[in-house]
Amino acid sequence: MLKVGIIGAGAAGYFAAIHASSQHNQVTILEKTSKSLAKVKISGGGRCNVTHAALEVNHLVKNYPRGEKFLKKSFQQFAVKDTIDWFESRGVKLKVEADGRMFPISDDAESIIQALKNEALKKQVTIKYQFGVSEIRFSSQKFELSNGKETLVFDRLIICTGGSPKLEGFDFIKALGHEIQAPVPSLFTFNTPSEPIKSLMGIAMPEAHVKLEGTKLSYKGPLLITHWGISGPAVLKLSAFGAKWLAEQTYKAKAHIRWNASWTEDGLMQDVNQFKTAHPKKKVSTNPLFGIPARLWEHIVLRADIKEADLWHEISKKQLNRLIQNLFCYIVAIEGKTTFKEEFVTAGGVSLNGVNPETMESKITPGLFFAGEVLDIDGITGGFNFQAAWTTGYIAGKHADQPKNNE
Repeated sequence: MLKVGIIGAGAAGYFAAIHASSQHNQVTILEKTSKSLAKVKISGGGRCNVTHAALEVNHLVKNYPRGEKFLKKSFQQFAVKDTIDWFESRGVKLKVEADGRMFPISDDAESIIQALKNEALKKQVTIKYQFGVSEIRFSSQKFELSNGKETLVFDRLIICTGGSPKLEGFDFIKALGHEIQAPVPSLFTFNTPSEPIKSLMGIAMPEAHVKLEGTKLSYKGPLLITHWGISGPAVLKLSAFGAKWLAEQTYKAKAHIRWNASWTEDGLMQDVNQFKTAHPKKKVSTNPLFGIPARLWEHIVLRADIKEADLWHEISKKQLNRLIQNLFCYIVAIEGKTTFKEEFVTAGGVSLNGVNPETMESKITPGLFFAGEVLDIDGITGGFNFQAAWTTGYIAGKHADQPKNNE
């Protein structure tokens, strides 16, 4: 019987613990707070976005700005279909929403929490709360974990501590010889404090295209104007792919917005000219085109130097070009970000170079495993971070469960 220690009582920690106990090993989760599965409880507005209906691995891996190649191997062992089967076989049926996100049919994260807790209880997993690991020593093939008051010894160790906003949060892992990629925030909205667009808060466009100026980074999807700037899935997902670049720019950049991703400049010009010819005496500002909300249309028109009272036949070619420009490439200055604290995700963590993607075992310290966001892996919104937690937790637990030849 092996003693397996797991640091962190989140999604990855629980899944690792459950799968590390199939040989009747003694499995203990160490949690620094007084609560477990806290992020599961609040995710998806309390509904828990368990995974995403990206059933093919080649499609699934495209949703990870960091870790795509690593996860391609890992998903061969445990992917979306396995997650669905695991929860449904324990009485938690999942449903797919229009955007591909998957939730329990109960729409309650508690369903997921109870399934995990019940399975951990069944497997006789022990949880030690308020045990903040301050030091790990590896000696004679054993791991000695200390919280400053007490020391526990394990044959295997799985680290599932999640992301940390500061590099120091990884010091105890660095001491074991692992390289750490400096953490930076991922999944955040763009603040535009000097832009008049803020006055249009509440307006949403269902399929916008957002690009970061001077890069190839872009994303399309729903866009929402807020009182601090621009948000919505298109922005959040773009922030994930651009996390490191934006951090290097100290969150000062320009975003180009095409209000509908399917538009072309020539197509817009043709449609606007047709409307202008057919309705020369209509006011430009009060006749929105292309399904654009009235307030946004009026703002775009005024930004093109077209006056509120101007009729279509009165506007110049220069004004018309500006109008098309603001429809096709509306430029906003980004000055800062707003991170969703309850759904905090970091880019960065334990470098994947030092971890085996097929076992989650350290290439440096035998018997040491990693799972979840502590790794330099992060997904965009939509259930992808949880899927990475289930996958890496499953693999780490399964392989930590196996005795070595000399045991």
